[in-house]
Amino acid sequence: MLLGGAACYEAIIMRQAFSNGLLMSVVELVCVKFAVVVEKDEDGYYVASVPELPGCHTQAKTLDELTERVKEAIEAYLAAVGTKPKEGVELVGFQFVEVQAK
Repeated sequence: MLLGGAACYEAIIMRQAFSNGLLMSVVELVCVKFAVVVEKDEDGYYVASVPELPGCHTQAKTLDELTERVKEAIEAYLAAVGTKPKEGVELVGFQFVEVQAK
């Protein structure tokens, strides 16, 4: 299962905004989308991980709760580590492969 998560955070963005001839910094709300991989573990918990953000994962009993928790985890990750996701990671899709067990 794949969830789409968007994390929004406040960022101070310097731009040319003149008021009485003064340069001002403007606070804007920035949203970033991340792919979220969801699995169900042996205890029935849903576990979410964000491939673009190494170590960013969480779990919950319901998918609704998981969605809220993964947004919180992404926001905490971005606040602690920064806004730049791991480069070179692109989630293309899932493929199920069946092999014969020996």
